[in-house]
Amino acid sequence: MGKDVIIACDFESAEKTFEFLDRFTDEKPFVKIGMELFYAAGPSIVREIKKRGHKIFLDLKLHDIPNTVKKSMAVLSKLDVDMTNLHAAGTIDMMKAALEGLTREDGTRPILIAVTQLTSTSEERMQNELLINASINDTIVKYAENTKAAGLDGVVCSPLEAGMVKTACGKEFITVTPGVRFADGDVGDQVRITTPQKAKEIGSDYIVVGRPITQAADPVAAYRRCVNEFVD
Repeated sequence: MGKDVIIACDFESAEKTFEFLDRFTDEKPFVKIGMELFYAAGPSIVREIKKRGHKIFLDLKLHDIPNTVKKSMAVLSKLDVDMTNLHAAGTIDMMKAALEGLTREDGTRPILIAVTQLTSTSEERMQNELLINASINDTIVKYAENTKAAGLDGVVCSPLEAGMVKTACGKEFITVTPGVRFADGDVGDQVRITTPQKAKEIGSDYIVVGRPITQAADPVAAYRRCVNEFVD
């Protein structure tokens, strides 16, 4: 499986999204459509971006009772995205139901991954606010093991945990890692971060990069820098 850079298109409207994507004349980057854009522009923007030739990671992080998630995933599978996700905290039963709903009649489906812990969550917050007494690393590995047991393809985790997830779940188990910043960039609101080069060394399969590309003076150059550091 080849590595890839996914651009987080966290824009507030379809207009701003297409304005950004129009900058890419030579490449068709893999893009992430998250809650803000999906709620603003709806399924139509997924179809339009797909029509333009981009791979899509639909990042809606479903978390509900198994039956609701199953039915929701059946709807999302019709959008022909390449990857989608849910929260591993929803339990193995919920993840199995999601997989069932996402799988089309012909047996095909997008890559399905689960969020372990958000990259904005520190161990202190997890323990004090969520009352999870295990360490954040142990929690993430356990959530990853649950995800594999449910039959999913991999997890979203910070790049700092990608290596331990691979050790626990095998090298074929996919790690999709946000929280990537250039060494000379701003860290923003994420606390568990690293660089594209380091993410490559640790074992990330995909890195999700938002503001370091979307807010760069030259987004195309920033994207190429990411690809150069992570893929090449």
